[in-house]
Amino acid sequence: MSDFHLAQMNSARLRAPLEDPSMIDFAEGISLMNALADRSPGFVWRLVGDSGDGTIAAPSDPSHIYTLSVWESPEHLRAFVYQSEHLEYLRRRRDWFFPHGQQAALVLWWIPAGTIPTLRQGISRLGRLNAGGPTAEAFTFRQLFPAPELTRR
Repeated sequence: MSDFHLAQMNSARLRAPLEDPSMIDFAEGISLMNALADRSPGFVWRLVGDSGDGTIAAPSDPSHIYTLSVWESPEHLRAFVYQSEHLEYLRRRRDWFFPHGQQAALVLWWIPAGTIPTLRQGISRLGRLNAGGPTAEAFTFRQLFPAPELTRR
């Protein structure tokens, strides 16, 4: 078991409110994708919002949503994202979300195993990634950084 886990935060701007008929497939898929994540190998934790679905709306802009989760490794997260039923939802993202343009929508970073990241930390890491590009503090699947080495005394 690793001394570090991988935190990930994803952000998206909704094309319409979740109650809109154009969003029904996405809205109905939230609980399905959360259940899939919860039972996926390597899944550790996910943020659960007031609605219990894990999709958190920004207080100042309800059309901007976030998800935050923790995985044992990049390989586990990658398998969930790209090698499960989640991929079908990912392929339809343009139906439900506005494009991010040049800005990253996903940020990854390492945390000590057993700790829980906050949404504020995720937003800060995403800001760092978009301002300065990938670093060991905030990165993407395209440029992964290894987990830090734990200094033992």
